[in-house]
Amino acid sequence: MTDRNPAPAAQRPHRHHWRRDLVELAALFCAVAVADGIANLVAHGPDGPVLLVASAVALLVTAAFHTWWARRHSHAPPPAAKAPSDPPAADPGSTPANPALWRMRTTVRDEPGSLAALCTALAREDVDILSLQTHPLPEGGTVDEFLLRTPRELAAADLTRAVAQAGGRSTWIERADAHDLVDAPTRVLGLATRTALDAAELPLALRQLLGRCTIQSIPATTLSGRPNAGADAPVEGVLEATVMRLRDPSGGAITVERPYLPFTPTEFARARALVELDARLGHRMPRSQDVLTLPEGNEITVRRADGSDLEAARAMHERCSERTLGLRYHGPVADADRYLGHLLSPRFGRTLAATTASGKLVALGHLLWDGDETEVALLIEDDWQRRGIGSRLLRRLIAMAVEAGCDSVYAVTQASNTGMVAAMRGLGLPLDYQIEEGTLVITARLDATPVVSRLPYELPRAQAPYGTRQHPGR
Repeated sequence: MTDRNPAPAAQRPHRHHWRRDLVELAALFCAVAVADGIANLVAHGPDGPVLLVASAVALLVTAAFHTWWARRHSHAPPPAAKAPSDPPAADPGSTPANPALWRMRTTVRDEPGSLAALCTALAREDVDILSLQTHPLPEGGTVDEFLLRTPRELAAADLTRAVAQAGGRSTWIERADAHDLVDAPTRVLGLATRTALDAAELPLALRQLLGRCTIQSIPATTLSGRPNAGADAPVEGVLEATVMRLRDPSGGAITVERPYLPFTPTEFARARALVELDARLGHRMPRSQDVLTLPEGNEITVRRADGSDLEAARAMHERCSERTLGLRYHGPVADADRYLGHLLSPRFGRTLAATTASGKLVALGHLLWDGDETEVALLIEDDWQRRGIGSRLLRRLIAMAVEAGCDSVYAVTQASNTGMVAAMRGLGLPLDYQIEEGTLVITARLDATPVVSRLPYELPRAQAPYGTRQHPGR
């Protein structure tokens, strides 16, 4: 269908009407008659001629002034019509498409209108509140936790200043990312589901629930069998500002520390509920397994290991040479068996076991939670070394670390352990080497682009740092 647009008025043909001419002529005659009557009336009055001349002069002066003013302040003709153009691009840093995300906590008075005043102050700064959680305090007041979307140019100092002027105090703020956009109930349900499926998820779930914090599991007894100090947490737990202590369902205690931000009673209740869920579910572990074919044709099965594999792990220790155990545990070989209970506990990490077709355990791979860091370790029976088992286990451990949200992993070994060094290089990740007195710590960054890693002696001297990092044998 063809659209028809009306022609502009300037382009339409003008039609002449004789009736308009008659009306204009009649109006002219009327004006002349009225002017003549007024002129006769004025002329026959006192000073009539003078008044007419003065009126004529005034009209001439007014006309001349109007002409001069119009010429001096004339307006340019309107420009020709232009096609509509796109609006100018705004600064990418200030457009809504490129905002900044912040997590902020502030304490306000527990009275009507305090939260409204805070929200009004944020609105003046063009801040969008994406989510809000309230944490009542027993001593009075409320901790309000916000997820904010702000203009990129708004500095953190300006934001906290606006909050302080609105009545907020003890304000804490840090950058957020897209993961924080998940609402709190959804995140808590996801953490509960992961904890229900795997007992080893409890430390990770607590860390994701409480943010950046250090979590330590304190066993009930030491390696020598004596009671462990600090492992007698009460059933209801203890909250002390930046530290909370919870009773571990498997024995001992779980200590959570966050020095930069005190815990609230609401966070303590959430953490305690997660630990109680773990206690009610009892022992559990994923039973999935993978069957791998080695280059020589043998098949091995890789699965999760736990305390039920303790006897098989001790038997493997007996088949390993002292050199193999020394490279793994970095200490007296006689103490190797005592580490196994610690290593196979789900509280300290995850363990993968490699078994033959007959069910014999020939290799163990550990992913150990070490505070804010994560350690990987391998132990391969002598007769099964140099067959590709270590690299297979290490890749699966790295995949588990990525799934757990770890930024990096490290391995503690000796410079003479060429097998472990080769396995770490085979990951294709950027590696950092720290060497001191024969102890080698290799750190792999998991959030970086894969690269071709080089040995420490192949790096330039400025890129091969020698640190003093010490890690006890595990």
